[in-house]
Amino acid sequence: MLVLLKSTAHPAAALGLRAAAAAGTRSAPFPPPLAHTTASSRLLLNPRPYSSTSTPPTPPADAAKPPRPRTRGIPLPRNPFIRYTLYAIGSAIFGVSIITVGLLGYDAMTYREAHIDGVPTKPLALAPRPGGPKNLPIVSDQVDDLEDEVHQKLCDKEKLVIVGGGWAAVAVLQGLEPGRYNVTIVSPSNFFLFTPLLPSAVVGTVEPRSLVEPLRKIGARLKAHFILGTAVDVVMSDQPGERLLEVSVIDSSDGMGDEGTGQAFQGRKESTGKHVYVPYDKLIVAVGSITSTHGVPGLENCFHLKTIQDGRAVRSRIMDNLEIAALPTTTPEERKRLLSFVVCGGGPTGVETASEIHDMINEDVLEYFPKLLRAQAQVHVIQSREHILNTYSEKISAFAEKRFLNNEVDVITNARVKRVEADKVIYTIKDAQGNLIEKELPSGFTLWSTGIAMSPFTRRLTEVLPNQSHLKAVQVDAHLRVKGAPLGTVYALGDASTIDNGLIDHLYEFVDEYDTDHNNALTYPEFEKLAKTVRRKFPLASKHFEKLRDTFDRYDKDKDGSLSLNEIADMLMETSSKMTALPATAQVASQQGKYLARKLNKLARLRESGRDLAREEAAQKQNKESSPAAAAAAADADALAAPVDIDDRAYSPFKYTNLGSLAYVGNAAAFDLPLPEPIGSFAGGLLAMYGVDADKGSADDGLDQAWHLGPRLE
Repeated sequence: MLVLLKSTAHPAAALGLRAAAAAGTRSAPFPPPLAHTTASSRLLLNPRPYSSTSTPPTPPADAAKPPRPRTRGIPLPRNPFIRYTLYAIGSAIFGVSIITVGLLGYDAMTYREAHIDGVPTKPLALAPRPGGPKNLPIVSDQVDDLEDEVHQKLCDKEKLVIVGGGWAAVAVLQGLEPGRYNVTIVSPSNFFLFTPLLPSAVVGTVEPRSLVEPLRKIGARLKAHFILGTAVDVVMSDQPGERLLEVSVIDSSDGMGDEGTGQAFQGRKESTGKHVYVPYDKLIVAVGSITSTHGVPGLENCFHLKTIQDGRAVRSRIMDNLEIAALPTTTPEERKRLLSFVVCGGGPTGVETASEIHDMINEDVLEYFPKLLRAQAQVHVIQSREHILNTYSEKISAFAEKRFLNNEVDVITNARVKRVEADKVIYTIKDAQGNLIEKELPSGFTLWSTGIAMSPFTRRLTEVLPNQSHLKAVQVDAHLRVKGAPLGTVYALGDASTIDNGLIDHLYEFVDEYDTDHNNALTYPEFEKLAKTVRRKFPLASKHFEKLRDTFDRYDKDKDGSLSLNEIADMLMETSSKMTALPATAQVASQQGKYLARKLNKLARLRESGRDLAREEAAQKQNKESSPAAAAAAADADALAAPVDIDDRAYSPFKYTNLGSLAYVGNAAAFDLPLPEPIGSFAGGLLAMYGVDADKGSADDGLDQAWHLGPRLE
């Protein structure tokens, strides 16, 4: 029998509630009636009698749960997917809100408008007083000397002026400790250029903007000042207040021209602005070098590759030649000339540029230009020596020549350029009988990369200083100090310098110091002391003084057990002739800059600690048997009487560490490591890793055993 129950409360339940209230007891909560018969409804239909002392009935589990949400009386479904989806949406909205608030706050604190008034400035910074030999304005104060407490403290430090912005100068800036020196950078360019990748920028392999770094950004850590200008002359003196560097500052008229930005960029004109004096306590010359002309006429028709402006000009000329050659109106003779690229010089820069141009012709030109251009394009390399890359090992040189031969790059060796014209290059070459034969190459683009020469400022230094006889750089000692300048005031680094290896100039100095019996001869114990000093002061000669007994016996020609003055002179002259000058590479310049920065840091720390190195050096020269008071008095007198080599006292001389060289050779690489043969020299393409000749497809003969490495270290 089907019984239908209404959703209203049962009369028995109502009677039970009233009975409980009358008895003074607290009734247990009952759930609301449900639409269908449940356990709760059955309990309400048949309530259990209980007294006030009995345990109240336990409510059902459904009574503890909150009522389900309803929409128009219909309960909402409890689907886990919907719940977690809502959680995810809420979390995403919350996260986006937090990030938005953070970005807005960062923007408000970082890019807020700043209005600065009343910046303190020294009067002499805005109106420098004239002085010096030429009565020029002396930039003794900078406009930012009073900006903050750090700049104010630096005003009391030694003035360190760095001329140049290349590898050596940047290495010094990166190695100096903040707060040690009041640094000023003088450079005609306000950025550092990563020169090893400059040939790659010519053909678009890398963007030129990726090769530069602002010098102001590099020097910001040191609170360094920057002057955009070119060093012209220098005034040297033993008195700190009289040392001046003459600088031709860039004027507003030295810009891109009078026609605005519509005129083609030709580079900054030669400075015609003001000349000023920049005072210094220590001067670092790191101006680099310029391309050597070798007296060849017509170089105004050539391109160079030293600056970022050179790279842009070269790229523009190459692209113009390709576009003109692709025109139907261009004659075959003119097209052949436009597609002839001549590189004068078989060094690393010339070889890498020729390789980059060849790769561009094989890849970009073949894909985007008519194939006729690729068929007629030709790259020529003119080298005055017997082989290209002659500064590398013979194995590397042979690999580069073989690579160029396979790539159809024309390599002309033992040839000298006679003159360069606008549309051709004339050169001479010797035939089998040794007779000179004059030949010419049609050229639409000519690159001149044939060695280095002194910059105008470096040449000026050699003119004003005595005993400067080198033709390509200023001579420095093992501590990188310029010879002839006041001791410890002028340093030269990088391509602008070369370490003097004239041991014979120190002959009498060595004999006077180590000839203890004063007989103008050195015994073997005295020779050992001499060799120790030579190894320390002349690191380039260290390997020539390793087997001392053999060296002593070889030069002791009369076998009297001692070396006379003539025998010592022969030894020093022969050793000097065997000493190899350091190459003009970025690797050498960087190591010299790091070395000088470490030494300057130590000198500054010693000076700030109050140590008197001059007095300590003089005290060691006194007789140890004299009384302490007499020795101290004599040391004070000697310290004031003669200059002391503080650099040598505080730091060891510069020693170059060869880390190897890399050269790019047309989708391959060649590198030289300071290791014994055949390990030290490797060359080849990517397939050479696996011992397979990429050109012949056979087992390699050992020439191409290498891997692909990219550009050279220099």
